[in-house]
Amino acid sequence: QVQLVESGGGLVQAGGSLRLSCAASGSIFSTNTMSWYRQAPGKQRELVAAITSGGRANYADSVKGRFTISRDNAKNAVYLQMNSLKPEDTAVYYCTAVIAPQGGIWNNYWGQGTQVTVSS
Repeated sequence: QVQLVESGGGLVQAGGSLRLSCAASGSIFSTNTMSWYRQAPGKQRELVAAITSGGRANYADSVKGRFTISRDNAKNAVYLQMNSLKPEDTAVYYCTAVIAPQGGIWNNYWGQGTQVTVSS
């Protein structure tokens, strides 16, 4: 059973920083693209940033220059460094990863989400 567990959310003032972490556990054969999504109240879930196994990253326009995604392949972990936070960054942030379990097929797994609240 593969699980993704996020941590690092919380309450921060505008202009502040937070670092989200997500680690995949279980019988994992290989991990491909890892991503962060977010969903604000009343809005659709949106892609924030994604990173391939080779380290290529892409970002939503709204976070370019402020957020940085990184990963540790040895730990099956992905991180999101969020700087210069704005109130509009307030959302539940979800980690997702494309993973092939041992003896299984590729699938997209989701974490439970972590709340990020930015006060003005």
